[in-house]
Amino acid sequence: MTVQDSKSLKEFLAAQEKKSLLRFLTCGSVDDGKSTLIGRLLYDTKLLFEDTLSALEKDSKKFGTTGDDIDFALLVDGLEAEREQGITIDVAYRFFATDKRKFIVADTPGHEQYTRNMATGASNSDLAVILIDARKGVLVQTRRHAYIASLLGIRHIVLAVNKIDLVGYSQEVFDDIVAEFNAFAAKLGFLSQMAIPLSARFGVNVMEKSSRTPWYKGPALLSHLETVDVDTALADKPFRLPVQWVNRPDLDFRGFSGTIAGGRVKPGDTVAVAKSGRLTKVARIVTHDGDLPEAVAGDAVTLTLADEVDISRGDVLAAPDARPALSDQFAAHLLWMTDEALLPGRQYLLKLGTATVPATVSGLKHKVDVNTLEHLAAKTLALNEVGYCNFALGQPLAFDPYRENRDTGGFILIDRFTNATVGAGMIDFSLMRATNVHWQALDVNKQARAAMKGQKPAVLWFTGLSGSGKSTIANLVEKSLTAEGKHTYLLDGDNVRHGLNKDLGFTDADRVENIRRVGETAKLFVDAGLIVLVSFISPFRSERRMARDLLESGEFIEVFVDTPLEICMQRDPKGLYQKVREGTLKNFTGIDSPYEPPEQAELTVHTVQGEPEAHAMRIVAWLRERGYV
Repeated sequence: MTVQDSKSLKEFLAAQEKKSLLRFLTCGSVDDGKSTLIGRLLYDTKLLFEDTLSALEKDSKKFGTTGDDIDFALLVDGLEAEREQGITIDVAYRFFATDKRKFIVADTPGHEQYTRNMATGASNSDLAVILIDARKGVLVQTRRHAYIASLLGIRHIVLAVNKIDLVGYSQEVFDDIVAEFNAFAAKLGFLSQMAIPLSARFGVNVMEKSSRTPWYKGPALLSHLETVDVDTALADKPFRLPVQWVNRPDLDFRGFSGTIAGGRVKPGDTVAVAKSGRLTKVARIVTHDGDLPEAVAGDAVTLTLADEVDISRGDVLAAPDARPALSDQFAAHLLWMTDEALLPGRQYLLKLGTATVPATVSGLKHKVDVNTLEHLAAKTLALNEVGYCNFALGQPLAFDPYRENRDTGGFILIDRFTNATVGAGMIDFSLMRATNVHWQALDVNKQARAAMKGQKPAVLWFTGLSGSGKSTIANLVEKSLTAEGKHTYLLDGDNVRHGLNKDLGFTDADRVENIRRVGETAKLFVDAGLIVLVSFISPFRSERRMARDLLESGEFIEVFVDTPLEICMQRDPKGLYQKVREGTLKNFTGIDSPYEPPEQAELTVHTVQGEPEAHAMRIVAWLRERGYV
């Protein structure tokens, strides 16, 4: 390489560094041409190598859907299943650049079942290109994607009316589609909307204006993408650093590593630990390439502080004069992403930034009709539905409203047992009652109450199918303990439904709420120093785990009354199985509603063998051996 070549290369790289970056996604309904449009952009910007072009021509003959023409969609649909079916399944990211700007584009699936993948692409984008097939017009999935894009903070929209060639380049068709979409999108709060008629297959209005649409006076798609102002100005927002890692390689260095989510910071700046309120100063901004004089949003850095401050993963360092909210309750929009319905009251894991805490949906205020944006009453959310919910967390977290900062206002919900992501949420505001209700210190505590009674407080949680013998055995255990002078209370499933839970039915959502209330009630009795016997079918492991987590170690004793379904049906002490057979009783556990048996119960009782009295005595003996009585 000559000196001149080296100089030219450096100048080229310097010019590339100065270009702005636009992240955008393509979305819309199935077969609207999203992958084809991206393929056309890559092809026309001449960013494809010869071997890629050769492979594309070969694949177009094998998998293509455009006759003898090149099928540009195959440039993006990399999975074999995508090529064979002619659909997009996963999010595909592609980079390209022009003389004016760099781009990262996300091609997202159009099928409703892959809405979660579309949401993933939208969460990292500044602009959405919503494609509409000119022959089909605005569809349900078009509205769904526009609404989700709005929820996920996208404020700039391009409405690409594709396949305009298949409707004879009709201005009337274009105008009707734009009017219908604009009427729907008026409520979504987009800052800019640009409607463009195009044909991705033939490149009409993609790279430059086409003479085939002389009635269209706006820019070509690429010209608009090169010039649209989507600067989110994160560097101008209040400073936020979610701590990802406490960096302690030796005794002489202690730094706090993470990616700055907002604002800027310099050595000497005062910062606050959001959770504790402790103030300190930044001593150094450390990176692999050396210390920095300043760091801004998007920079991955390690901060060292002037003082020894208690900070761990999940904490947030913030500007002291513009701190995030700190609360264990907030309201948020929630996009549900799994086949198993959302159950308010069930405990999930909530991951916000670098912090993960237990959380429940304490109230589902409404769900949203994506066609009309109408608020509908609901008790649960199904796959791909969006709701507005109140959340209760296991501990307070620092956060911002999502509209102010995506990184500190967006979260995911995780199933505690499968570790699968089940929902994505966007925080709206803190629930004020969470910040003005505090624990009241009491002089007489649980230990004092238990000592007075001469026993160790605990919950004996009897679970099993209807007719298994739970209530019978629990009643005998309480009888025996009372005869010994112990202080107990029995919470029975049927009895509680006459009072505390008389407003609940037998849907999965109501069953979850039933157990949540009983778990909280049992906790109060344990705090009173009692031995509490809880006899509930409690069919879901998640809710039994939630009840266990409410108590201290050793206070929750799960008793699995293991009786086969056929034996329970033979016993049928309340005639319930007969009603199931007659078809007059629905949502019955073990028949048309699931029962999840315990995996590691402290005690298992097999009622096929032995009498109830013998099982009760065995349980009492178990309590005595372990010092509960």
